[in-house]
Amino acid sequence: MNRKKVLLALALLTSMSTVCFSQEKEYSWEELREQYQFPAWYTEARFGIWVHWGAQTEPKEGGGWYARHMYMPDVGSETWGENAYPYHCKTYGHPSEIGYKDVINEWKAENLDTDALLKYFKKIGAKYFVALANHHDHFDNFNSTYLEWNSVNVGPKKDIIGEFSASAKKYGIPFGVSSHDDRFLRWWLPAFDSDKEGKYKGVPYDGHMTKEDGKGKWWEGLDPAKLYGLPPEKRTPEYIEEVKNNWMQRHTELVTKYDVDLLWFDGYGFPYKEYGKRVCENFFNHSLEKDGEINTVIAGKFHKEPSTVKDIERGGANEILPYPWQGITTPRTWFYKEDSGKLEYRHNARSIIELLVDYMSKNGNLLLNVELLPDGTIPPEQIDLLDEVGNWINLNEEAVHATKPWKIHGDNLNSIEKRLSSEAATEADLEALKKLKNNHHFNERTAGSPQYGHDEVRFTTKGDVLYLYVLNPKAGEIEIPALGLDSKHHVKEITSIKMLGSRSKVMFKQDAERLTIDVSAERPNDYVTVFKVKGAL
Repeated sequence: MNRKKVLLALALLTSMSTVCFSQEKEYSWEELREQYQFPAWYTEARFGIWVHWGAQTEPKEGGGWYARHMYMPDVGSETWGENAYPYHCKTYGHPSEIGYKDVINEWKAENLDTDALLKYFKKIGAKYFVALANHHDHFDNFNSTYLEWNSVNVGPKKDIIGEFSASAKKYGIPFGVSSHDDRFLRWWLPAFDSDKEGKYKGVPYDGHMTKEDGKGKWWEGLDPAKLYGLPPEKRTPEYIEEVKNNWMQRHTELVTKYDVDLLWFDGYGFPYKEYGKRVCENFFNHSLEKDGEINTVIAGKFHKEPSTVKDIERGGANEILPYPWQGITTPRTWFYKEDSGKLEYRHNARSIIELLVDYMSKNGNLLLNVELLPDGTIPPEQIDLLDEVGNWINLNEEAVHATKPWKIHGDNLNSIEKRLSSEAATEADLEALKKLKNNHHFNERTAGSPQYGHDEVRFTTKGDVLYLYVLNPKAGEIEIPALGLDSKHHVKEITSIKMLGSRSKVMFKQDAERLTIDVSAERPNDYVTVFKVKGAL
């Protein structure tokens, strides 16, 4: 063999051994964490859409924890579900005979068109998309090898996650899944109870039913214990370990078979601790093997896990965070419901846009839930809301995607507190605002919150451009001390300012103390007005 052939053979052998190593090597979570960097597709996205949608959407009333509350004539402090039990009895039958397993079978998702949904979400400016894989009800919205109670076997008879995944790839949108399943055992305890009075007093609910009880019924061959868990008195330590292992198998399959880009957990830390960590290891290792780098994201309410995205439920950070985070919210409620008088819209287009801008200025993303109807379509009134949000995002696209925080997130801050103080607001109102400001979770402003002052602003940057967002614009001049030439933020002389979406000339004056800018009465819309500032950085 000549020298050239020898070198070629050695090169081939080396490449084969490298491939084998990359396929066989499984890195630990600690090893993965050392090499992890948040992917640009996520940190630059700023806006994503989530569909928190599953079988619990099927009943029109009864709140977002329907599967639990339909077994609770008395919901105690969980008042959002107080209508579930009476609604279930009236609509489906008594839960000793017709339980949640039967509600799942009623859910058909008959008009689901994942292509149309993903095309629309991309059109309104979403840069990533998340679908609910399972909720606390322990029902998988995918073709699960390890759980028979899934959307292919029961109800829709569709691989919902599979369809969303295919459509996301078709339209080039990173695809995520949310998992809420690790609390199902304690969450399902009411299904093993019974009425305390009345006709069915003492008759066990269907959580006690067995596989044998299904003979001759629609669910013949299925085991209710695989959905509800075993009755509490039968839950041995060995069974609990079996549950955790099953959870790990299902979620490893979920993130690998469906080529997921983002995995979101509804809880604090790793679900089931080491089992959850193992799924995250599998998820990152799968990405590393497939792409040669970890191009995926794990999000949740983690503490001191630097390679995960901090998730804040219905709230946001109060300062610029040095790591990526996201705030999640929904226009009304998580699962679509029609409980009369109890589910008014918490958000309109204005409040959603304000949240998006505030989060961007602090290095965060906004993940907005869309409350799909049981059939898989968007409620018409929410299309109107989403269209408005999308119009604003598309108008100001350059000041949304791929923006980064500046040195400070805003100026003329606390305008609401200042105004309320001057208007002699009650001490209780001021204390409530203070408490809200000091929280992260559940601290978001809503459509009913007091308006920002007309001069309160937020900042982001992109390259050498500073973007200035006037949160509640009104015609007239506003002063921005942070952009004065003698500002401690080392601002340079501003050379030009342009209002995005407008060709009108923007009048401004910068001196040592402040930037004074004229906010025109003629603006492209009634929401946050964005100015593109050059020269300041």
